[in-house]
Amino acid sequence: MGVTIKNVVPKAALPGGEVVIEYAGRELAGTSQPEVRFGGLSAQVTLASNDHIIAKVPESSSELGASELIVASNGDTSRPFPYEVGKKLASNLHPVANPAVDSEGNIYATYSGRRGQKTPVSIYKVTPKGAVTPFVTDIMNATGMAFSLTGDLFVSSRFEGNVYKVDAAGRTETFTEGMGIATGIAFDRDGNLYVGDRSGSIFKISSNKEIFVFATLEPSMAAYHLAFGFDDYLYVTGPTTSSFDSIYRVSPSGQVDRFFTGLGRPQGLSFDIEGNLYAVASYRGRRGIFRFRDPRKPELFVAGVSLV
Repeated sequence: MGVTIKNVVPKAALPGGEVVIEYAGRELAGTSQPEVRFGGLSAQVTLASNDHIIAKVPESSSELGASELIVASNGDTSRPFPYEVGKKLASNLHPVANPAVDSEGNIYATYSGRRGQKTPVSIYKVTPKGAVTPFVTDIMNATGMAFSLTGDLFVSSRFEGNVYKVDAAGRTETFTEGMGIATGIAFDRDGNLYVGDRSGSIFKISSNKEIFVFATLEPSMAAYHLAFGFDDYLYVTGPTTSSFDSIYRVSPSGQVDRFFTGLGRPQGLSFDIEGNLYAVASYRGRRGIFRFRDPRKPELFVAGVSLV
């Protein structure tokens, strides 16, 4: 009996991510090392047992995007199994927080640089077809980004502690100053801006620029990442030196609770249209983007490494 691929977990991966291939048929343990290929590209096999294989998606597969997965051993080759591999849109960037996406599907990503480093380009614009152009050039250590309800891009600088407003042509103006080590930012449904100072504070800034401390959290070694849920609660991550970090859930009145605890280096956050939360993290030895359909049970949604 040949090899039959039954399932692959997770359903999608980025180059370098580890996937678990569940199979039936020939037992591979104790035989010659099986070969795993993504779209014709050989993958590194890290484990082969009687019912599953763990393999790393090859780096060069980023040029292909969606591909077919096959397993071959001792002359037997499985039928192709459709599998989604993330396709590279742009490279040579330095994002330290989520990218931002405008209403036309353009993606904005930072080249943040080392703290205090003035880079030639602060923010790049990436079109849906993958064309990359410089967009903003005059923000030191551009960090968090978010679009307002009116479609303006706002950007924090972790070096200056400022938040900038950027128009459609890439021109900047200072929106507010004195935000400490300003990192992640987010807007609520009323247009109030929230800024995460990784030293331990979340600031709330009204549309007329009134500022107050909205919540206090444990300081982060890197950055706060912010996203609003459909419940109007603010969700926050901020990796520390612990390997047992939390996703925080902050009520509209600023009350802080732990949504989930047990993640390693949790970073970027986002919600889908169904209200499911996604977070970049490591959990129980797996790394990538985790989905929280059940707050108690994170599921690996996209396998990947070195993600923000």
